[in-house]
Amino acid sequence: MATHARARLLDTAEALFYAEGVRAVGVERILAESGVGRASFYRHFTGKDELVVAVLTRRDRAWRDWLAERVTALGGRPAALFDALAERFARADFRGCAFINTMVETADPDSPAHRVAAAHKRQVTEYVATLLAAEGHAPGPAAELARRLVLLMDGAIVTALREGTAAPAAEAGEIAAALLASAAQAGPPLEDPCAAPADRG
Repeated sequence: MATHARARLLDTAEALFYAEGVRAVGVERILAESGVGRASFYRHFTGKDELVVAVLTRRDRAWRDWLAERVTALGGRPAALFDALAERFARADFRGCAFINTMVETADPDSPAHRVAAAHKRQVTEYVATLLAAEGHAPGPAAELARRLVLLMDGAIVTALREGTAAPAAEAGEIAAALLASAAQAGPPLEDPCAAPADRG
């Protein structure tokens, strides 16, 4: 069936792109390993670029669903982000972040693949901000702290790939804990005593 052919193409392409890189894998390889014919491929995709975008779009949803599920299972607090990453890093098939890898390979920031990868990082940051908001952080500070935590997450991912160990997740988690403790000690911004009552909400 056509739906099965599309799924096989996506499954095969995702596995190959993640293991070997987008540039290294051509359409012929994907067709050979998926068992899908060329005519069927072009019924679903205009070419490799569209396939890459479809793979990233599907992986984005799956990865964020996985992250939210694991964070919830691990306690639901921001620190659980790094416990979840440690699990990911320990997997035999870990090859870093598919979205970082794509942005490195696709240097053009205006390319569709690069835009999907960048959007993924923004959505992850927004998710982290919701975790911080649930801890009582105001929207502004939560957004900035979320950006810093995602920076730590990305750094841990790249370091784990380079070193071949899950240890960077714990190290990044320790830095994150210090940031969170500092933010908690700082508390909410002081109210301006000169502000008019209306300005104070």
